[in-house]
Amino acid sequence: MKTRLTGRETGFIGAMLFGLFFGAGNLIFPIYLGQQAGAHVGTAIIGLLITGIGLPLLGVMGIGLTRSAGVFELATKVSRPYAYLFTFVLYLTLGPFFAMPRLATTAFQIGLVPFLNRSQQSLALFAFSVAFFGLTWLLARNPGKIMTYIGKWLTPLFLILLGSLMLVALIKPLGNFQVAARGAYQSQPLLAGFTEGYNTMDALASLAFGIVVIDAIKALGVSEPGQIAKDTIKAGIICVVLMGVLYSVLALMGTMSLGRFAPAANGGITLAQIANAYFGSFGNILLALIVIIACLKTAVGLTSAFGDTLQAMVPTFSYRWLIVFACAIPAILANIGLTQLITYSTPILMLLYPLAIVLIGLACLSPWLGTSRWLYAMTTAWTMIPAILAGLNALPAGWQQTGWLHVCQQLNAALPLAELGLGWTVPALIGLLIGLLGQHVTHH
Repeated sequence: MKTRLTGRETGFIGAMLFGLFFGAGNLIFPIYLGQQAGAHVGTAIIGLLITGIGLPLLGVMGIGLTRSAGVFELATKVSRPYAYLFTFVLYLTLGPFFAMPRLATTAFQIGLVPFLNRSQQSLALFAFSVAFFGLTWLLARNPGKIMTYIGKWLTPLFLILLGSLMLVALIKPLGNFQVAARGAYQSQPLLAGFTEGYNTMDALASLAFGIVVIDAIKALGVSEPGQIAKDTIKAGIICVVLMGVLYSVLALMGTMSLGRFAPAANGGITLAQIANAYFGSFGNILLALIVIIACLKTAVGLTSAFGDTLQAMVPTFSYRWLIVFACAIPAILANIGLTQLITYSTPILMLLYPLAIVLIGLACLSPWLGTSRWLYAMTTAWTMIPAILAGLNALPAGWQQTGWLHVCQQLNAALPLAELGLGWTVPALIGLLIGLLGQHVTHH
């Protein structure tokens, strides 16, 4: 039995974690940020890195520091019923009901649509989503092999393909950085970049993927909880350094692309234009491979994490049938349309995000604040109300005509920092202080 991972093994697990995180969204939004930020791109990148890699690292560290086996065990510090509810909603949202169908649709839109006529697209999307999730299911069947598939095969291949495009873009830039910033990036580039990173949803993913990393470390023979915690944190650092480098270069590519192209509606369009500008029609094939691999490795990780966690929570569920469910549902939902999926999932994400950040924050502060029920339950309870208000506020426009929803919107708007999407922060701090006070009183 080993006491710790070798440097090479830590590198593989860091590469696997990077592979799990870095999906198509992470590829596209830094490019869009670069186009919008223009000359302020440097400041915008700093804002993006604070939330885009800072929060995921804290999530991985929180799981490590509390020595939890995953998000379910961490959430039981609030209460057991809460842990069941939070973990189910988190995994269904990040798994079959939203994030996974979006992976297939995004891979199809960017990777294959350029090669198809409009009339062929709906049938092709159906065939692609079935093939995509069939392959995902095949690769996720053996959780012990996830590190090999993602850390040793898919991630290096992805980095070679993307790296070749980035290298050419840096050697032969399409333009310079002397371009005007647009929108919020004109006056508050740091804050605009910060909110852009908040939207990646990687803080939620860090809680979801914790179990995959811990399982991979255990599979390599490390069993002492303290050492698993250290190795988890080391892998998290490798992962976010890689992410930070890629985010920065992609954002710079977005800004430089303005020398040749007009600002696009999303980063996917710009990425396709850049690939085409450098490599012609081969650029479309290169981009298709980059995007499909990016989405596939994240889908495999989400499927494995979904099966692992739900089996641990409800042992009567078998891993084999859970991953069949996790792949069959998104294969159908991917055909419903991305816009619909986003419309219905946004309210749930607005509800989950504050609760996840509070859980991550408490976990990271546990060496100093402890892990008492008082602390976790009070902070979560005070965060819950503004999180529900934010979720109701994000409901589709047609639903917002009812009177009580209008009252909820007004209550949400009255919270400090609500206009930045941070209305939950002040109530969470109040809950934290009450929790610390309760902890102090009960211990004395």
